[in-house]
Amino acid sequence: MALFARATRQFLQRAVHHLTADLGVRQFLDIGTGLPTADNTHQVAQRAAPSARVVYVDNDPLVLAHARALLTGSPEGRTSYLDADLRDPEKILAGAAETLDFGEPVALMLMGILGHISDDDEARSIVRRLTDALPSGSYLALYDATNVVDPASAAAIEIWNRSAEPPYVLRTPAQLESFFEGMELLPPGVVSCPLWNPPAAEIGAATEIDEFCGVARKP
Repeated sequence: MALFARATRQFLQRAVHHLTADLGVRQFLDIGTGLPTADNTHQVAQRAAPSARVVYVDNDPLVLAHARALLTGSPEGRTSYLDADLRDPEKILAGAAETLDFGEPVALMLMGILGHISDDDEARSIVRRLTDALPSGSYLALYDATNVVDPASAAAIEIWNRSAEPPYVLRTPAQLESFFEGMELLPPGVVSCPLWNPPAAEIGAATEIDEFCGVARKP
């Protein structure tokens, strides 16, 4: 789990930096923020572009309490927080519009959260409702757990689902790729997180784990 946590955080950092520094994105909607840690979305984005705006969304009161205390943005940019559930995309979009300009590109971040939506059709509907509201030139970045690399991943999730709330469902890389339908996947496509554009020093050394990711552009 420690390996998974490091790999997914590193993917978030690389994706946000690429979106900001290389692709010119200045707005981020990060749903399912989780507890703050090092190099959160706004820190990476505003380091590359101080004027970047970030909206975090979560429905855990503890997360929101920590977010208000710790996730302070740059003076030039804006960082705000919404208490909302992924299952209510319209509420999220309405609240985010107070900080973000939906006439300009937005990067939608869904990091490790879609696994909590167990029904495939519902999950795809939520993603579609969110991306439909974004203008051309926006991006979707996501990762989620899979079941294709190590059988231990499925065993760990089975233990989690015996008592944890909310439960979590593993999906194949092909199922994760379906969330990008109608969008243009950036190279290298949907891959294990350590293999998504690793630093030059790690090329050839990164190994697959059961966390797959991708970033795509809305045409």
